[in-house]
Amino acid sequence: MAQPLLDALDGWNSVKSSELYGVSSWSQGYFKVTEDGHVAVNLKNAKGSVSVKLTDIVSGLEDRGIGLPLLLRFSDLLGDRIRRLNEAFEKAIAEYNYQNIYRGVFPIKVNQQQQAVHDVVTFGAPYHHGLEAGSKAELIAALAYMRDPQAYLVCNGYKDSEFIDLALSSNKMGLQTILVLESMDELELILKRAEHFKVRPRIGVRVKLSSRVGGKWSESGGERSVFGLTPSEVIDVVDILREKGMLDCLEMLHYHLGSQVPNIREIRDTVKEAARFYVGLVKEGAKMGLFDIGGGLAIDYDGSHTSFSSSANYDIAEYCSDVIEGIMNACNEDQIAHPIIISESGRALIGYYSVLLINVLNTAVYEEKDPPVMLDESRPEALDNMFYVSKTLSQKNIQESFNDALYYREEIQKAFKHGDITLRQHAAADCLFWYILTRIRELATGLKSIPQSLSGLDALLADVYYCNFSVFQSLPDAWAIEQLFPIMPIHRLCEKPTRNACLSDITCDCDGRINRFIDQHDVNNVLPVHTFNKGQPYMLAAFLVGAYQETLGDLHNLFGDTNVVSVRVDEDGDIEYVQHVTGDSVGDVLSYVEYRPERLIEQFRATAEEAVKQRKITPAERREIVAAYENGMRGYTYFEE
Repeated sequence: MAQPLLDALDGWNSVKSSELYGVSSWSQGYFKVTEDGHVAVNLKNAKGSVSVKLTDIVSGLEDRGIGLPLLLRFSDLLGDRIRRLNEAFEKAIAEYNYQNIYRGVFPIKVNQQQQAVHDVVTFGAPYHHGLEAGSKAELIAALAYMRDPQAYLVCNGYKDSEFIDLALSSNKMGLQTILVLESMDELELILKRAEHFKVRPRIGVRVKLSSRVGGKWSESGGERSVFGLTPSEVIDVVDILREKGMLDCLEMLHYHLGSQVPNIREIRDTVKEAARFYVGLVKEGAKMGLFDIGGGLAIDYDGSHTSFSSSANYDIAEYCSDVIEGIMNACNEDQIAHPIIISESGRALIGYYSVLLINVLNTAVYEEKDPPVMLDESRPEALDNMFYVSKTLSQKNIQESFNDALYYREEIQKAFKHGDITLRQHAAADCLFWYILTRIRELATGLKSIPQSLSGLDALLADVYYCNFSVFQSLPDAWAIEQLFPIMPIHRLCEKPTRNACLSDITCDCDGRINRFIDQHDVNNVLPVHTFNKGQPYMLAAFLVGAYQETLGDLHNLFGDTNVVSVRVDEDGDIEYVQHVTGDSVGDVLSYVEYRPERLIEQFRATAEEAVKQRKITPAERREIVAAYENGMRGYTYFEE
């Protein structure tokens, strides 16, 4: 009976797949599962919303000679995130009768790619959405895109004289550039360069709050954070500026909680503390007027809507309301004018922007449905005992059988190391062990209560799906800090996924794997997938990868950048591939690590010529070998059909 019919009889459909992978919980409506079992992205054109299947995008790219792995960018989604954030602040300002405005700035470090910055400026223009730069290079990039005199350019990070000169020059040009003090040493340099340029600097001060937040980036805030000034240093800044008659140059309070703050209560607490700093600076006579709450607005990666580090127990509307209320209450108590609110939300804006598509190349299966044939009558005692365990296994002795299987396997491994059993016997024992574990897992599903020691069987017996990508290049946070990303198949979603798998990349590194997946109740060590059929494409996608992943990616095993394609729909709803950046070639990545591709080719030609002289190969073979070498140099670093 055909698989689709079996699934239909079993009651499986695309709705169940959507629920299984939690699509509606984490996607914010940007992605969905279609009735015929495909993942689609919801894009907009002049006529409204259009659903585009990711498989259709892949087919169109393959026809153009662009293969997987690849990164898709959806500018529409970034534009909608900017709209949602700005409109949420506008709504909260109106509801609370807050007497000032909101201005967002995008931190370039979150996604430094040219197209990302261009899209932020383009879609942010109606809201005067600005940029934040944390280095000289980022400032230089930002200055080329800043045209709006109502948008802010916030300068964070350590600053040398060149950095400061550029910022001060942009002030003279009419841009709203704020230099944020990260340390006391910067103040003297800023004042010195401002005197040289004959300009009044616009200064902000980053404060170290006592408040701490949870999540993976909790060290970014608190009294022991790397950046920012202590309360006593803030007062020193005030006194120095007052003495020089420049207290009017101090315009902005700034703080930063850390990226991806999952708990709204912690956000409320830090806003209250920071607001007291702001009020205190106004009372000291500083001009002020700008209140920068930094970043921290979280993405609900796992869709659980909790305070888990990969989630968020609040939405944008609640975030904006709590920020407005906290600042307003502190100002009203001391009858201080409400400041312009600036936020540096990056992850929450651009996380949805990119989707990584990868194809499965092969699988390794550990399940053994049938016991091995035991023909050797002189087999060792431990193997006989394990065979007896397999024959007597039942629900009644499931725990005992599990313990015995582990014990006898260890005995067999010891015997093999000492040369007491043959390789063939060792192989039979290995198959027998996995057969016993497979049977135990099947029997355990019928138990009312599964013993704790058996709870990890799904992960232990999980298939390995070998995928055409590098974790270190495309999903570095999954490796470095165990960040969770929604990962799922993009097709065959009317079929019931009957396999559990972990994902391995094609680097020769044991860390190049993903075995932590989103789950609304807990972190799952396996991903439900469909049976892989060789010769038939099976594609997975990692979602919400727009923040940090491209820039943080490294060249482990010399796997370079993937192909990148930007997608939108035209007025007729047809797919448009508006920008294609070709992934790194082998020659590209070799040049990044100081090789000269042309020199390598020259050296290899000489080696091949020497082989001809020694009559190891013919001249014709040399031509083919050298051509293959040169073609490899020009080829994609990833697996190509």
